[in-house]
Amino acid sequence: MNAGHGPAIGVMFANGARSADPEHALALAIAAESAGCESLWAVQHVVMPVSHASVYPYSEGGTVPGGTSIAIPDPLVWLAWVGAHTQRILLATGVLVLPQQHPLVVAKQVATLDRLVGGRVVLGVGAGWLREEYTALAAEFDRRGGRMDEAIAVLRAAWAAGPCEFHGDHIDIDPVHVEPKPARPVPIVIGGHSRAAAQRAGRLADGFFPLSRQGSELAELVTVVREAAVDAGRDPDAIEITAEAPRTAADAETQVVLGVRRIVVNAPHRPTADLGGAMQELVASARQRAAS
Repeated sequence: MNAGHGPAIGVMFANGARSADPEHALALAIAAESAGCESLWAVQHVVMPVSHASVYPYSEGGTVPGGTSIAIPDPLVWLAWVGAHTQRILLATGVLVLPQQHPLVVAKQVATLDRLVGGRVVLGVGAGWLREEYTALAAEFDRRGGRMDEAIAVLRAAWAAGPCEFHGDHIDIDPVHVEPKPARPVPIVIGGHSRAAAQRAGRLADGFFPLSRQGSELAELVTVVREAAVDAGRDPDAIEITAEAPRTAADAETQVVLGVRRIVVNAPHRPTADLGGAMQELVASARQRAAS
């Protein structure tokens, strides 16, 4: 983190579209690290339906910008690729849809990646919004909240010393060895804009990432996070808040008051050869807005 120098800068949607190309992916990651970015955030959709009735929550029209046929590489594989060619930048999922997959598989993948890159992984997880994707993966959409809570507990148990065992309403695991362990405790960040997501972050996570929320909406969700943390006997100030870069001076002031520790900017849609300069400009603009 950039303590005393404003919030850290993360790059969101790092693995989308052009970044499915290996050369563009590396150029983006290296440019972000050179520009002083703290983290890269890779999104996840295992599949995207040709059409969907589910409402995309981050656009006014309720549909995915650019359509559903855009390439979205697997985030953990993509992060392993760019992680092998960078030294310092954190490698984050923003977010991995945790209830769609078995948590032991996720635990194994994340621990392996974290060891290989020297303790740089941040696991952002969310419950997801796309019912059609759940259906295609034979996963339960309507029970995803309860499964997600249990899956987070399984991740913690799998990364702790010794065997992992868990017995819940959704997941049942007799003692098993899950090796290797990560290089250090992997931070878990809850992504989402709902009250349920904020409460889950306060109860269970190391951070909260309410994508697209600013001003009073952001303040309300952060309050929910901190109240839930207190109710769970946790330190509310220990839960790191990530937000989109402020759009106005009022947004910036709100983020300062709330103690936002990281802001994210969308990866620049520029040709590979132009990424170095574009990233420098993007980061400078984000820092200026955060300081306004």
